[in-house]
Parts: sequence; C-alpha cells; structure tokens
Amino acid sequence: MSDKREILSLSEAMEGLPKDFAFFSERFTSSIQPSLAGREADRVKAVKKQRNFLIIGVVLAIAGTAIGFGVFQEPFGLFIGALAGFGMFAWGSADITKLGKETKLMLVEPVAAQFDLAYELAPPRPADIMTFRSLDLVPGWDREKFEDKLTGMRNDTPFEFYEAHLEEKRTTTDSKGRTRTTWVTVFKGQCLVVKFHKQFQGVTKVYRDAGAFNFLKKLGQMGKGQRVKLEDPVFEKAFEVYSTDQIEARYILTPDFMERLIGLERTFKGKQVRCAFAGGQMLLACEGKDLLEPGSMQRKMDDLGRVREILQDFAAIFLLIDAMSLRLTPDALRGPNG
Repeated sequence: MSDKREILSLSEAMEGLPKDFAFFSERFTSSIQPSLAGREADRVKAVKKQRNFLIIGVVLAIAGTAIGFGVFQEPFGLFIGALAGFGMFAWGSADITKLGKETKLMLVEPVAAQFDLAYELAPPRPADIMTFRSLDLVPGWDREKFEDKLTGMRNDTPFEFYEAHLEEKRTTTDSKGRTRTTWVTVFKGQCLVVKFHKQFQGVTKVYRDAGAFNFLKKLGQMGKGQRVKLEDPVFEKAFEVYSTDQIEARYILTPDFMERLIGLERTFKGKQVRCAFAGGQMLLACEGKDLLEPGSMQRKMDDLGRVREILQDFAAIFLLIDAMSLRLTPDALRGPNG
C-alpha cells in the first residue's frame, strides 16, 4: 500500500480514499499535524543518536574481529565483534523505536476513534485465533505475538482485525549428538473475523491454488467437505474450495468476491489469502507485511506519505468488510431457496 511518489499536499494524501474518510482533513490540520510537528526535534535527535551508535557499532565489530584473528588467531572474535556491534546499534535505536510507536498511535488512534473502533497496539491472544487453527487457516505454532487489533462495527456488522506472528519450535541433532533449537515463522500476516447476523448452514473453505501441493490439501480436507467446482475458469485455476454445503458455497462465492480476494492480496502486498465461512462468521487470513505502520523515521514526523499509508491500510481493511457485509445480509444468507 505504500505510495512511493512524493505527497506534496493533504488533498493528494486523501486522494482515492472512501468518502467517510473526509473527516481526516480537518482533524489532521487542527490536532494531528501540530502534535506530530511538535515531536520533530525528538525525531532529529533520535535519528542522530542511532547514526552515531551505528558508527560505534561498526568500529567495535571491526576491532573485535581484528583482535580475534590478529591476537588470538581465533574466528571467535568475529562473533564477539558482531555481537558488540549489534548491541550498540540496538541500544542507540531504542529512542527511535519508542518514537515510532508513539507516532503510530498519534496517527492510528484518531482514525480508530472516528469509526468507533477499539484499538490495541499489543493485545493478548485473540480468542478467534484458535478457530483459525481448527479451520486449517493457520498451522500449529509454539510461540505467538499479536498486534494492531481493531474491534468494532462496520455497516452494522461486527468485526475483529489483528496481525499475528506465529512461530514453530524446531530442534535438530547433529552427528555428534549436539542439539540446536530454532524458531521458524509459520504464519505472519493479517487475520480478519467478520461476524454476520445469521448462521451458515455448512462450512466452506477457500484456499489459493497450491499447484503441485493440492493433494496435501485434499488429504487434509477429507471428511471436511467436498471440492466445489467454480463456474469461472479463471478463479477455478486460482482457488481450491471445499464445502459441506455445495449450494451455499456457490451462492457465497460469487466472481465479485473471488476478485476481491485476489485484490486483497495486492492491496495488502500479501500472499496465500484463504478464508472460511463457518457458524456465523467469515474468517480470513492473509500472509503479508505489517499494516498500520508509521513508516521510516528518517522522514519528517508530519510527512504526508506516512499519513497516506496509514489511511490506505484502514481503507483496505474496510473494503473487504463492506463487500462482505453488504453481500451477506440476513436476507441474502437465506439463499435463493429461502
């Protein structure tokens, strides 16, 4: 969603956004921009500190390596030097990291409040994440981190959005019996739960086509529904769909909805979007980069490109909710046969 061109005016930053974002122009001018500009001196100081500690870290890394090889004739010095250099850089980056989080809150919280959304920067485990797991939308994991949770209503439809980073612990043993533990990311991206006013009759799952690995999905879906053939050949190549209710699945999965799924990947700059309709909910997972981020702190605090990126992320989240909440109204969910 990043707009790489230079944003020169607030009207350019607002260009193409939905009409209900019009409030932001006045809010930005009256309160958000002055708050951001008031922290510009802090940003300049933090950037300078980070740069200085980077230089110190590089010097320490080179010195540690030189001493390790030159004096002790041991490559261990390379490790010590790199560790010291990284530590100095991390220490020097503490202020700019803290300011980045504060900048994020200054931009995200006013937008969330305008739409009556609750926002949590670092929420506890959302209850619905286990539903994602039970529906095979995310794999199993051993370590977790969640952030940027939005909860509220959109078009009278309750929803919950958050980002998840799930890792699996893997232990290997070499030929000498030494064990090594690593943490491997198994999912990093967005999770969206939209709650409808009526229960679905069946369970329908939509996966991006996995090519040669489709047989693994078929094995995993055995006993959980039958393959649904899509009418549009383009989407038939792009998606694998399984459902316990063929009629309901075809009614839900219109070409317009499938187009929006592909569009969501592009908008979120993500991949492997998948979703499920079960109970009274649509659950969607998309692997991709972090959203609702303030961007580089090398830019001025009130940089309009930074502002546009945050607003575009909100708009992207709302776009899918709007499409589904308007499509799957209580009357629509009764289907063509009532």
